[in-house]
Amino acid sequence: MVEVSPQPEAQSALSQAARTWLLAWARTTMAAALAEQGDCEPAMPLPEGVEVGRGCFVTLHTRKGSLRGCIGTFSEREPLWMAVREMAIAAATRDPRFRPVTPDELSQCVVEISALTQAQPITPEAIVVGTHGLLVGRGARRGVLLPQVASEHGWDAETFLDQTCLKAGLPPAAWRDGSVTIEAFSAEVFGEAC
Repeated sequence: MVEVSPQPEAQSALSQAARTWLLAWARTTMAAALAEQGDCEPAMPLPEGVEVGRGCFVTLHTRKGSLRGCIGTFSEREPLWMAVREMAIAAATRDPRFRPVTPDELSQCVVEISALTQAQPITPEAIVVGTHGLLVGRGARRGVLLPQVASEHGWDAETFLDQTCLKAGLPPAAWRDGSVTIEAFSAEVFGEAC
C-alpha cells in the first residue's frame, strides 16, 4: 500500500524540477502503455511534491492545438505521480471522444498537466474566470471544465457555468434554478512546449 501525504490547506506550488519530471513521467508511461510494456515504476528519489495526494488532469493536444484526449481525477488517495501515470494512459487510450493514440502519433502530441486543489462549494457570484475550474452535478450527471478552458474561450462566469452544465448533459441554464451543485477548484497548469 502506498502512503499518501495529506494535502496541505494551501497547496504549495510544484517546483520547476517537479513539473519537468511529471511531464517526462507522463510521456514515458504513455509510451510504455502504448507499446504494451506494462506499468512503469519511477526511479527514486522522487522530486519533492509529487508524493502528495492530489488530483490531476492530463490533456493531450496535437502540435496544431487540437484536443486529442483529456482525462482526470479529483481523488487525493494516491500520490500525484501515480495519478499522473493513470490519467496520462487514460487520456491516450480511454477518452471516449477520440480513438486511442497510436505509438507513432504520441511524438506529435503535446502533454499538459493540471494539478488540482480540492473542489469546494462556491456560489455563482464568487467564480473567478481564469482562476476557478468548475464541477457541476445533478443526480448522476456531472460535468467538469478546467480553469484554462474559460480563459481560452473568452467566457464570462455565466457562460462558463452554462458550458459546464452542457458538459454534464444538462440544460445550459440548469445552474440558475438551484438544483445543480456547483464546486470550484484551482489548478496548477503546466505543459510541454509545442
